[in-house]
Amino acid sequence: MTQQNTFEMNHEGTELVITRIVNAPRELVYKVWTDPEHLAAWWGPTGMELTVVSLDVRPGGLFHYGMKSPEGFEMFGRFAYQEVVAPEKLSYVTSFADTEGNAIRAPFSPIFPIEILNKLTFTEEDGKTIIVMSGGPINATAEEIQFFASMKGSMEEGFGGTFKQLDDYIAKITA
Repeated sequence: MTQQNTFEMNHEGTELVITRIVNAPRELVYKVWTDPEHLAAWWGPTGMELTVVSLDVRPGGLFHYGMKSPEGFEMFGRFAYQEVVAPEKLSYVTSFADTEGNAIRAPFSPIFPIEILNKLTFTEEDGKTIIVMSGGPINATAEEIQFFASMKGSMEEGFGGTFKQLDDYIAKITA
């Protein structure tokens, strides 16, 4: 099994699927997705400093976080957890957020969907973890769905950087 990312967009453009192989056991990979100290060390766009405002990993719980660029630009995001099956699965609705954790429009577009449902599965094989992350807009207009589909390249770049940070972090804590 080699290190890889695969990115697919279904033909309607309504769901992005990312598959990533991480060189660590499933329990550890799941933990770095659900522990505030771990998440703060790797989650988010490359170059952004992440602050965990709150983290409550359970159905109905919320991960509220802030991101700050080197230039001082700050924005917030949130995961509203729907399903939590440790260490196999996480399902959550992702949104940009205000400082209180309320879902808001993306700061870069008035037509980016407000809510994206993400589903992650963690499968262990030969001591490595296969992460499959699928996500797509919910409660969205046709225009928002079309815009989401048009962002595939940008999302590939962004998630590619985030997953590289995950790999680097896992390598650091397992060294």
